Amino acid sequence: MGARWDFPVLLLIGLISNTVAEFCNVGRTSSFVRSANLSLDMPLDSDVFRVPPGYNAPQQVHITQGDHGGKGVLVSWVTPDEPGSNTVRYWAENSTHKQEAEGIVLTYKFYNYTSGYIHHCTINALEYDTKYYYEVGIGNATRQFWFTTPPTVGPDVPYTFGVIGDLGQTYDSNRTLTHYELNPMKGQTVLFVGDLSYADDHPFHDNTRWDTWGRFTERNAAYQPWIWTAGNHELDFAPKLGEYIPFKPYSNRYHVPFITSNSTSPFWYSIKRASAYVIVMSSYSAFGKYTPQYKWLEKEFIKVNRTETPWLIVLMHCPLYNSYVHHYMEGETMRVMYELWFVKYKVDVVFSGHVHAYERSERISNIAYDIVNGLCTPIIDSSAPVYITIGDGGNLEGLTKEMTEPHPSYSAYREASFGHGIFDIKNRTHAYFSWHRNEDGYAVAADSVWLHNRHWKPSGELPVAAI
Repeated sequence: MGARWDFPVLLLIGLISNTVAEFCNVGRTSSFVRSANLSLDMPLDSDVFRVPPGYNAPQQVHITQGDHGGKGVLVSWVTPDEPGSNTVRYWAENSTHKQEAEGIVLTYKFYNYTSGYIHHCTINALEYDTKYYYEVGIGNATRQFWFTTPPTVGPDVPYTFGVIGDLGQTYDSNRTLTHYELNPMKGQTVLFVGDLSYADDHPFHDNTRWDTWGRFTERNAAYQPWIWTAGNHELDFAPKLGEYIPFKPYSNRYHVPFITSNSTSPFWYSIKRASAYVIVMSSYSAFGKYTPQYKWLEKEFIKVNRTETPWLIVLMHCPLYNSYVHHYMEGETMRVMYELWFVKYKVDVVFSGHVHAYERSERISNIAYDIVNGLCTPIIDSSAPVYITIGDGGNLEGLTKEMTEPHPSYSAYREASFGHGIFDIKNRTHAYFSWHRNEDGYAVAADSVWLHNRHWKPSGELPVAAI
């Protein structure tokens, strides 16, 4: 697919507004008034948690990218009563020839809970930009779904990502997912920045809430890939319950293609999709110097070919910049470790969750600070990423509303409301990010920004924040 150059007016408006923002570098705290009610988990008999009919019918079906380059899809599902079939049958939309792929099945125990039979099956060597149907299950319990593979990897390939974090399974979670599904911008893949089910907020880390969350998200995650990031609520480290292995439920249920990016762990990995290179980091694994995550990242940034995949996106759970009181400065250690690399390799955007609110930063860095020189204020840096916190999916812990004051200069916009994001890549030079508040109409953006690519930025752009 060629470059998408049919947005001249929008681009012009974006360039003008960017220039204004560069000279009038004043952040904004939203005055929007939202409900003060605490989010509540939907009851177990809610229709969104309905078990599919038929004996041992597959449930909790979800897909993610199955390889590094986008020609593979990893299909996962659970059968509740017995292992059943490990086979995925699949075929292209314009074909009647069904092919088969064989997967694996596993189970796990957590305190007094025993999981169903969890299946993972990778389909390889698919054609780009093709709609496929796939089936899982046996006999009358067979279920059919579909997905569309991404376009061929290339610098001017347009592609649209949804961005969701800290979702949970409350009434507000359902509103967030519905709002995303009905957004006319039509996200094709979800970048999920951690904290999935919030099962650990229930007594004894009630793992049945992992099952309900899988059934709740199936309506979307079975049809488009969700790119997973592990958050603190995936740790499930509970010594008082005799559970000493971190990430046990998450790592059994949500597999990712980490081996194809030469990673040694499923908690940090990378993928290429269309014109984007996505690096997933783990905020809750060791990340200090010479740790496995550090060593992998050190090699990974060097591998990124910006002439092939110009958009460099980083996902992590804990934000490096955050002006809310809750979780304030929690990401500071990781910022000290990795911000220099983000600037050196010109990362375009970093998406995070953890803080249950929305915030967008200016393009800033604090790499000059060395504890002695006193240069502790972030400064405008044209090579730095925009940091976007989007931990506002709707979980039962509610919104984070208390903010640091005065509004810091590095924060461009902040608001404590539930919502989702859309990252819409137009071509190698421009992408459009919009944040959508649940209370608004489906086409309304409560905050938006044009992003100029850090590698292919326009020659006339001023050497300050491109937002």
